[in-house]
Amino acid sequence: MEELATVVHVDNNTVSIMSEVKSACSGCQQVDNCGSGQVAKAFPTKKLSLTLQSDLPLKVGDTVVLGLSDACLLQSAWQVYLFPLIGLISFAGVGQYFISNGMLPHEFFGVVLSALGGYLGYSLAKNKQSSPKNKARLTPKILRILTERITVIES
Repeated sequence: MEELATVVHVDNNTVSIMSEVKSACSGCQQVDNCGSGQVAKAFPTKKLSLTLQSDLPLKVGDTVVLGLSDACLLQSAWQVYLFPLIGLISFAGVGQYFISNGMLPHEFFGVVLSALGGYLGYSLAKNKQSSPKNKARLTPKILRILTERITVIES
């Protein structure tokens, strides 16, 4: 995954960059006829700023390409979404087993057990996402400097 950003400050190997967060609705041909497009036009564009380490020869005003590994991003997403879901479903199954065999007196305890499984899955995902190794993998890197400015001439 790549994104364009502009260098706003350089201090030795520390670079501050800024990127505009773009709405998916702003480039469509139906933007004037669509409700989502109208909402996207109503709100101002947001700017995202980030400070990174880089050995590239950057100067203020340079346009750079930021990159993030798709595999790391997908792995992070499936952990965040599936760990709580797997915990919830598996503990709900265990709770249902206990209820059907008379080990739990009421279905409420099965619901509490499934919620506990969801919370444990959430805690596992949060722990994995907070690890320093994972944080380093999910930090964007400056891939390259765009050397040529692109000018658009309208006729």
